[in-house]
Amino acid sequence: MLRTIDLRGATAAGLSSGQLAGVLPRAVLDVEAALDAVRPICEDVRRRGAAAVREYTARFDGVDLPSTRVPPAALAAALDALPAAVRSALTEAARRARLVHQAQLPRESVTTVAPGSSVTERYVPVERAGVYVPGGLVAYPSSVVMNVIPAQVAGVGQIAVASPPAGPDGLPAPAVLAACALLGVTEVHAAGGAQAIAMFAYGTADCAPAGTVTGPGNIYVAAAKRLLLGTIGTDAEAGPTEIAVIADHTADPDLIAADLVAQAEHDPLAGCLLITTDPGLAECVAPELARRVAAARHRERVEAALAGQSACVLVDDLDAALAVSDAWAPEHLEIQTEDAAKLARQVRNAGAIFVGPYAPVSLGDYLAGSNHVLPTGGTARHTGGLSVLSFLRGIHLVECDAGGLAAAAPYIDALGGAEDLSAHVAAVRARIPADTGVPR
Repeated sequence: MLRTIDLRGATAAGLSSGQLAGVLPRAVLDVEAALDAVRPICEDVRRRGAAAVREYTARFDGVDLPSTRVPPAALAAALDALPAAVRSALTEAARRARLVHQAQLPRESVTTVAPGSSVTERYVPVERAGVYVPGGLVAYPSSVVMNVIPAQVAGVGQIAVASPPAGPDGLPAPAVLAACALLGVTEVHAAGGAQAIAMFAYGTADCAPAGTVTGPGNIYVAAAKRLLLGTIGTDAEAGPTEIAVIADHTADPDLIAADLVAQAEHDPLAGCLLITTDPGLAECVAPELARRVAAARHRERVEAALAGQSACVLVDDLDAALAVSDAWAPEHLEIQTEDAAKLARQVRNAGAIFVGPYAPVSLGDYLAGSNHVLPTGGTARHTGGLSVLSFLRGIHLVECDAGGLAAAAPYIDALGGAEDLSAHVAAVRARIPADTGVPR
């Protein structure tokens, strides 16, 4: 079911991202092409606001809503109707996520760079954040937790959620509404796609503009984020989900098969990579995978993902396995090897790393406390997952007394002169005359 890519004989040094380009499978989304589709939508929302959002919701989602705003009663009703077990699980997921994200909060720091001169690093939250929760094949109340909790921990004063209509009533999925209510989010909008991102960027009569927008979505959501970056801050362009598993002879074939199927059920474009030093393990995984695929509820989706952008990669040793993984830069990386914790600390490129047989990606999706909004498509080479820092801005507070400026003035004379910016020098010398060196 998984095709085999045999890289045995290649050393770690010969397995860089450049050398493996085109060798390792990955779904390709042409976000650039989608820009042509979303550009007129975003411009229309900029010009006409709520009326444009209403028309696109009618066209794409089949419901005509007089307002995107979900009534408070609908939020309360969804929470009341939420099964007790799901409510308990969301509550525990939020508790764990809050602990992890509270630990991320940076402290204000003061650095004295010279006598009389200091820089204070302050972190200030955006005033308002938009959170996009996708619809599509399934509902994602867990994505509400993963986006809202870090925004709340960061101190964002206003949080608005948008999610596509999920039924004939025109409201988002009940589980999404319930999760919002559980977390105290009172502003929820029934809007999806590029028009929702434009709504957050430009604002409408129903929704004030936001400083940043986070959350995964389809290719049109990704394209709208790219187009509107600068008008609004964004987290990342999310693509199809992916998993890599580094495994050796100690790994359990059935657990590997279970985790590959779990990731593949997200999306026919999901990518699944098994990287192993043991050809015998690969042989044992195959029948377990076939058994689990046959029993999968979303069998067609799983089969498409495993037959498409997925593979079993054979390597000689764990150094080579790490090199392949770092080249692919997976969204999720599981390590099921001897001394997995040591190996995990050598990984350079991954959205999140799951160590050992009892830390599956499914734990991270829901209850690990880590964030499941992670970089995809190889962007883990330069981008991390969603965190409190996604909602904070670092601001430098510069303080300097007369003596400190006098000490810096000769250096500013030299640098301002080298750059032919005499007014810069004059602005300092207006305070510290060059002939005396004494502050005015």
